[in-house]
Amino acid sequence: MKTTQVTDGIYRLSANIEDVLFEDIWAIPNGMAMNSYIVKGDKAAIIDGVCDWDGVPETLYEQLDQMDLDVKDIDYVIMNHLEPDHSGWFKSFLKLRADVTVIASEKGVELVKHFYGYDGDVRAVKHGETLDLGDGRVLLFAEIPNVHWPETIATYDTKSKTLLPCDAFGSFGSVHDAMYDDQLTPEQVDFYEQEAERYYANIVGPFSPFVQRAVEKLADIEIKIIAPGHGIVWRQDPGKILNDYIRYASYAKGPAKTDVTVLYASMYGMTEMGVAPVVEGLESEGVKVHLHKIPETDWGDVIGSVWQSSGVVIGVPTYEYKMFPLMGALLEEIGRKKALYRKAFRFGSYGWSGGAQKELDEIMARNKTNWDFLEPVEFRGVPTQVDLDLIRRRGKELAVKVKGWVAQG
Repeated sequence: MKTTQVTDGIYRLSANIEDVLFEDIWAIPNGMAMNSYIVKGDKAAIIDGVCDWDGVPETLYEQLDQMDLDVKDIDYVIMNHLEPDHSGWFKSFLKLRADVTVIASEKGVELVKHFYGYDGDVRAVKHGETLDLGDGRVLLFAEIPNVHWPETIATYDTKSKTLLPCDAFGSFGSVHDAMYDDQLTPEQVDFYEQEAERYYANIVGPFSPFVQRAVEKLADIEIKIIAPGHGIVWRQDPGKILNDYIRYASYAKGPAKTDVTVLYASMYGMTEMGVAPVVEGLESEGVKVHLHKIPETDWGDVIGSVWQSSGVVIGVPTYEYKMFPLMGALLEEIGRKKALYRKAFRFGSYGWSGGAQKELDEIMARNKTNWDFLEPVEFRGVPTQVDLDLIRRRGKELAVKVKGWVAQG
């Protein structure tokens, strides 16, 4: 990829990662862009970095060469966020330049030492402090802790009014020739919105209250450009991604969209017989249904779907006196992601005894999800026509509840 100019004095260095599990958990079928930024006054700073995966740091250095900037000409390394997908490159950097000044938050300074053993010039900055690069370019630092690690800060260039917030306002999705929102078609904007929503649910969702606080902290700053650590740069309409994140954060406690996610697992096809009736009931009220079979569907897609849905249906059988285990594990993760206050319904089959419902209740209580469940429908073995009709009615009832909740706002 080529170095591109974000605005006067700010340059974007970018590398795509693909065909990996991000954080060794989340599938990224559309890849993801890793972004670094060079900010130049009389002095130069690199803001955030890239991971140390094969070839990625080298891509960053090649892009420095494109702008005729030697690593020895970098005066400051600003680490907004120390997670290794943004700081891992620092190991290779230290082999080229051992005497740079590192800027981070107080908690970030601790991680610079523990992650990379760097005992050089490491400076801690607090909220509201500044760094003067010369030529009228002054950087302002804002503490935005827990978006999504405790040490996180954002850097704001007061000259161009560019916000560089690392993981905040980022998205999944590789970036190619069109790297900026002013270069995208409406269809591409929609694509990155979908990637941002899934990124938010998978990575940032549990920290939604901190996202809301960060937005409040930044409210008095005029922002003309948002240049995140992942995804595209927003320089035509930065309010778009800012408002999207405000909306995503609101989904944590709901209501979200007028959508219902249907999750189902079925060992021998008996529980699966209830899927079509519940979908019919839901769709009879005009709600959008997202259907996921477990474990075939990737967890990241499921969590993204649940995050944007105001309702959830769980079709799951009893397995060894408990819930089908892969559904139980998934629901635990959804609970940890803090998708709260959903309208919900559960149905499923059992053989010798029940038990799935008891474990579901325990998972919901343990994670304090506060989901509002309709009365479940359990059946022994194959569902009767009466069971199927009741499941269909429950789907319709759930859809009505979801629509009413969303309408109330």
